[in-house]
Amino acid sequence: MNTFLAGGVLGVLAASLLESYLLRPSWWLFFGVGLIEEAVKLSVLAFLTRHLHVKAPRDGIVLGASVGFGFAALETAGYAFTALFTAHGLSVTEVVETELLRGLIAPFGHGLWTAILGGVLFSSSTREHFTITGRLILAYLGVSLLHALWDGMRVIALLLTLLLTGGTTTPQGWLARPTAGQAALFAVLELAGLALVALVGVVWLWTLRPHPLHLPLPGDHGAGLGGHRCRGRGGGGGLAAQRASGADRRPLAGDHRRAG
Repeated sequence: MNTFLAGGVLGVLAASLLESYLLRPSWWLFFGVGLIEEAVKLSVLAFLTRHLHVKAPRDGIVLGASVGFGFAALETAGYAFTALFTAHGLSVTEVVETELLRGLIAPFGHGLWTAILGGVLFSSSTREHFTITGRLILAYLGVSLLHALWDGMRVIALLLTLLLTGGTTTPQGWLARPTAGQAALFAVLELAGLALVALVGVVWLWTLRPHPLHLPLPGDHGAGLGGHRCRGRGGGGGLAAQRASGADRRPLAGDHRRAG
């Protein structure tokens, strides 16, 4: 709960301030937003979990998702408040539609991206401190790119529609007098693009899941969450100690977890 609330409050406030000071309308705007928001969420996650004694990738994924969902929840509240005010007065319908739409896509947005960063951050960190590695930097840039593509998919779909069908746009960036075919093509391209970005994120997160060989064995009480103890160090777990106690047994055929 602390990571959820802090991810929302601290993350959204910090991102809003940085974006207002650092970003200006340009072709790189969406990527700038991705860089800022992902950096803020990663920083909040590292700050809140800096005293954890066990930093396993699985813990980073769960806690990262919590920070991301908190960020998304508060951000959605802001969008819903903005949608309440329309040119024709207050609109509860716009608020409900905004909340429902963003609630449905939230698992494939902020929660997913910060879960990826959390898994990578925890996988390279020690008990005492976090470690900034090349893999973490690449993950940060990759997640920021996914974020930028997600936010800019409407613009990408619009450009592709114009490229494929011709036509012009209004000063507000919409298709000018679109045909039924253009409207349908635009919707298909936008949805397909969002689905592709979400699929890339889900597959990426799937590759970070703990491998069965890395899970603690039954009875191994020295293992942390999502981790395992090196049996050759301390606690009488070394090979010599096992032989002395009569615990040196050949693994059963096919028992790949113990024979690895």
